[in-house]
Amino acid sequence: MSSKRYLLDFEAETIRGGQPPCKLLYVSSAQYGGDWHSSIHAHDCTELFYVVSGAGQFHVEGHLFPVGADDLVVINPNVEHTELSRDNRPLEYIVLGIEGLEFTSPQEEESRYCLMSFQGQREDILPNLHSLLREAEGKQEGYELICQNILEILAVRLGRRVELSSVSNGRYSSKECALVRRYIDSHFKENITLSQLSDLVHINKYYLVHTFSREYGVSPISYLISRRLQESKYLLSRTNHSLSQISHMLGFSSPSYFSQSFRRAEKMSPLEYRKLCHVKDADPVNA
Repeated sequence: MSSKRYLLDFEAETIRGGQPPCKLLYVSSAQYGGDWHSSIHAHDCTELFYVVSGAGQFHVEGHLFPVGADDLVVINPNVEHTELSRDNRPLEYIVLGIEGLEFTSPQEEESRYCLMSFQGQREDILPNLHSLLREAEGKQEGYELICQNILEILAVRLGRRVELSSVSNGRYSSKECALVRRYIDSHFKENITLSQLSDLVHINKYYLVHTFSREYGVSPISYLISRRLQESKYLLSRTNHSLSQISHMLGFSSPSYFSQSFRRAEKMSPLEYRKLCHVKDADPVNA
């Protein structure tokens, strides 16, 4: 598989005054070969997938539909998808990753992606895509402004065909991550896995780790452990439960793992913490 991918690391708002309605994160081009294997994946941005030539199928959230030259697929954030190429007519395509723009539909179940054809109208969009590739690859002076302007032209032209809307950055991330956090807060004593959490919000588990960590500074499993440790401090200071009992009550796999996690977080063992709390309770000055 032959592919090129260019990340744009500039801050679009620094190009001119104000925050632009959308921002180009990356642009890539690819042509399939015999070494390619498809895999379902998702992104935290909107993707525009334009078929330059060839034929194949697009797999989106369990739905499979054919794509060919001059078809454009708009994939909203967090939507699992992949593309399948025909061996005798390998796909060649260009992909844009865009932040702050997404496809919308009055029917919620149909608002995750859309397919449109530019057959007979490729001059409305393909030259702009090629220009983006050249600018992103060459990175000559002022390429950021050119890329941003081309993106906004594309957004206007696409907006004539389908309903597009500007969204605040990270809207989906915040909503889904907040749901995961609330679930952990309510069920941290249970046996929770990363796969269960990703299934809860219908997000790829690797993407969930990325967005949750960006949102709260820790991974979902690290947050789960911290909630358990927080509860363990209460049990150590206010009950006579053994370490084995506390470990079992809070969902740790073993007392030794509980002790290791506690020591790593508090710089002391659970028993040392319990002793320290009892000393403080017995001290009349602190009473």
